[in-house]
Amino acid sequence: MSSDFEGYEQDFAVLTAEITGKIARVPRLPPDEKKQMVANVEKQLEEARELLEQMDLEVREIPPQSRGMYSNRMRSYKQEMGKLETDFKRSRIAYSDEVRNELLGDDGNSSENQRAHLLDNTERLERSSRRLEAGYQIAVETEQIGQEMLENLSHDREKIQRARERLRETDANLGKSSRVLTGMLRRAALHCRPLPELMMCLAWTAVSLKLQDQVSHMCDGSRH
Repeated sequence: MSSDFEGYEQDFAVLTAEITGKIARVPRLPPDEKKQMVANVEKQLEEARELLEQMDLEVREIPPQSRGMYSNRMRSYKQEMGKLETDFKRSRIAYSDEVRNELLGDDGNSSENQRAHLLDNTERLERSSRRLEAGYQIAVETEQIGQEMLENLSHDREKIQRARERLRETDANLGKSSRVLTGMLRRAALHCRPLPELMMCLAWTAVSLKLQDQVSHMCDGSRH
């Protein structure tokens, strides 16, 4: 898989070198040759884009543990492609101005101003595009953070619900114990049982009430 990627890399390097040389030659060529050269560069730029797409597909097939190095190289190639396209736009603007001057007989002063204005607008559009991409990335990251927070809240809610269920079960068991001990105290009083037995019953009642109070405090803490 990496051998295919490296083959595409070599083709891309050769092609971009040819495109760079032709873009640099465009302003110095006669009008007829310039037109042919511009068409040829457009065709080669399309071939370079197709190569990048093939390389991108190859990177996706590489195992994750080895993909990082190839991803970094892809980013470098895409930046190089963007620079070539920008240089070509500027070369075409200059070529268009020369053709118009030849047809209209301009002295070239106004064309220079128009060329500078067009280049400035192109750079502004590129900056706006980069800001939009950065804003989109921030929106995606914010959405991911919000999703994680919702998942955490849902998990905490399940914990609280389970704690409340255990508390209700404990309250029910303590209520039963309290009723049993109260009944024992009443029977002991009716039958005049000895004092130690009464004291033992009172102790069990106090322990049960204390345990119930601790569980209630635990529940209050889980709610917060």
